[in-house]
Amino acid sequence: QDIISHNCVVIFSKTKCPYCKMAKNLFEGLNVNYTAVELDENTNGRQFQDILEQMTGGRTVPRVFINGTCVGGATDTQKLHEEGKLLSLIQQCQ
Repeated sequence: QDIISHNCVVIFSKTKCPYCKMAKNLFEGLNVNYTAVELDENTNGRQFQDILEQMTGGRTVPRVFINGTCVGGATDTQKLHEEGKLLSLIQQCQ
């Protein structure tokens, strides 16, 4: 919760996950800074996933949070971008 509240864009991710790479590439392509929490490199990764499941109803990665709200996974984030809604969500952070 602390990480989410202190960063505009947070991606809970795993280093070898193709959907996680897709989500990160989307933000990089938009020149948007994000904080990535790599669960497979974190000793508490399993606990993080349990907490994410309690918070969001899902434990799959990526879990993308913008301005404290979970917007879903990579395809959900991509869809927001295609609908023109992603950047306006990000701009609410500043």
